[in-house]
Amino acid sequence: MNLKDFYYDLPERLIAQTPLENRDSSRLLMLDKNTGEIKHEIFHNIINYLNKGDCLVLNDSRVLPARLLGVREDTGSPMEFLLLNRKEKDIWEVIVRPGKRAKIGRKFVFGNELHAEVIDIINDGNRLVKFEYEGLFESVLDRLGEMPLPPYITEKLQDRERYQTVYSKNNGSAAAPTAGLHFTKDLLKQIEDKGVNIAYVTLHVGLGTFRPVKVDVIEEHKMHSEFYVLDQANADKINNTRKNGGKVVAVGTTSTRTLETIADDTGYLKPSTGWTDIFIYPPYKFKVVDSLITNFHLPESTLLMLVSSLAGRENILNAYNTAIKEEYRFFSFGDAMFIHR
Repeated sequence: MNLKDFYYDLPERLIAQTPLENRDSSRLLMLDKNTGEIKHEIFHNIINYLNKGDCLVLNDSRVLPARLLGVREDTGSPMEFLLLNRKEKDIWEVIVRPGKRAKIGRKFVFGNELHAEVIDIINDGNRLVKFEYEGLFESVLDRLGEMPLPPYITEKLQDRERYQTVYSKNNGSAAAPTAGLHFTKDLLKQIEDKGVNIAYVTLHVGLGTFRPVKVDVIEEHKMHSEFYVLDQANADKINNTRKNGGKVVAVGTTSTRTLETIADDTGYLKPSTGWTDIFIYPPYKFKVVDSLITNFHLPESTLLMLVSSLAGRENILNAYNTAIKEEYRFFSFGDAMFIHR
């Protein structure tokens, strides 16, 4: 398939710059993946479309305040670091800006309490950096770091927790699993009280999720890798749901990629830990996921290709054009879509 097959024209005014005051008050576009039928809802009414015995699968990864602003130690020149992956205790893979200032051996300082030295240059020009500090790295990062908001968000985030899901637990993401931002603790309790199973996976979202597809033939695109975990208890919840005839409802493309990576050809899940670079695009056949709660994704993105695999490219593009006409809010802080059967 060609990249242009996944293009749509989005007015810039529809890119949400700030989260809504109430997480679950966003709009919800309901899309029947089989018929293409569209309905319009409010997100907190999602509970009406989840049935007893279904399983809602959430990604409990927590976003690190991974953007560090500092200076070069010897010249005072400004420098920005974006933490990607922890390679060893104090060694991280980092995106640096401007890269020309970050040669091997160069040293940088952040807030007078965090020091860094570039020890290698690796793939895509990223750096391996060794940090020095007093105390716990997580505490230092919490004081000095900023949320690594996507480049299309230009407004300053007033409350860092609004770029975290209310169930975030395991530190490691460089970007939020944004479909989960719509849930409140009260809504999750109501869903659980209805008899819907709630299972958790962990997938640490990398900044590669924003990397544009640069090839015309999408099959030639190389996906980035992301670290995932699924434990026995949560695997059992999902397997039992399928065994008993319930639907598996993934919250977000990250949960979807995790489940489809781990499942065998029959859709059975075993506890697993590893790295996934799965690329889901039409005509992929899903093994586990029946329905998907997701945000609206960038034109020509791998995430748009994934949702097109579940609902069909024509259904998705029609839904997106409808959302534009109805002036839905798009991307990370935007409205949601429920692709269901």
